[in-house]
Amino acid sequence: MNLIDWLTPWEFSPTLLLMFFMGICLFVRGTRVHRVSKTRQAFFWIGLVFLYLSLHTRIDYYAERMFFIHRLQHLVLHHLGPLLIMGAYPGQVLRAGLPMSWRLRLRDFRASAAGRGLEAVLTNKYLVPFLFVVLVIGFLIPTVQFYSMLDWRLYRFMNWSVVISGFMYWNLILDRRPSPPAVLSPGGRIISPVVTMVPQMVVGAVITFTEHDLYPIFDLCGRAIPGMTAVTDQAIGGLTMWVLAGFVEVFGLLFALATLMRLSARNRLPNKQDIKRAKQAAIISAT
Repeated sequence: MNLIDWLTPWEFSPTLLLMFFMGICLFVRGTRVHRVSKTRQAFFWIGLVFLYLSLHTRIDYYAERMFFIHRLQHLVLHHLGPLLIMGAYPGQVLRAGLPMSWRLRLRDFRASAAGRGLEAVLTNKYLVPFLFVVLVIGFLIPTVQFYSMLDWRLYRFMNWSVVISGFMYWNLILDRRPSPPAVLSPGGRIISPVVTMVPQMVVGAVITFTEHDLYPIFDLCGRAIPGMTAVTDQAIGGLTMWVLAGFVEVFGLLFALATLMRLSARNRLPNKQDIKRAKQAAIISAT
């Protein structure tokens, strides 16, 4: 199989192509307004390429027919791709890439009650980590996995839900600002990856050491590597979730630790008086 065959989409999606095209155009336009370092640009482009390869190439065919490839795909969709892109801190750059009229509309929407409510949900410090863990583990329940792999609508919902939850989560963890205005405190950004890592590692270990086939759907679809047994495939997939996903979250933790050290060196860590004043300001603005 040549390179063209590998890059040919297994299931062509014009919506997906449009979203990638819009993201690329906005980022390129934004870099003409803001100075973006080569490192940040590299993070953005590498993360974008990883997401595209996982979602819209022949890799998706193998992810539907091998459990360990499916877990590698979700490692990119849920952990690595969103982590790299959010590590580029693309928010201001993408916003600068919008036409002026769209930027004004976005500003007005964010100032509205609906905009503030939506932003509060998307950055909720309890909901977002909860979704980050539950959406991965929930789809690994054998019955849920069975139907998600058979129904294309559930399959796309599964993939997109882990991508979106990944962006929401790493947006909180990689925030470089003190708290407030950041949702999580600098210490909370370090603790959160540890908390979310543990249940995923436990589930990965359980899958690794289970000696019977938990996911017969991959036999039903026809395994892409015929010589590999179901238990071996399952064990490699469990190790992927147990070890590799843990490593990615450790990198996120190190990002957060670097932010804590930087804020501490600049004496920008909030004290009790700062927190009290911020709460009072929030109450006044709400009323």
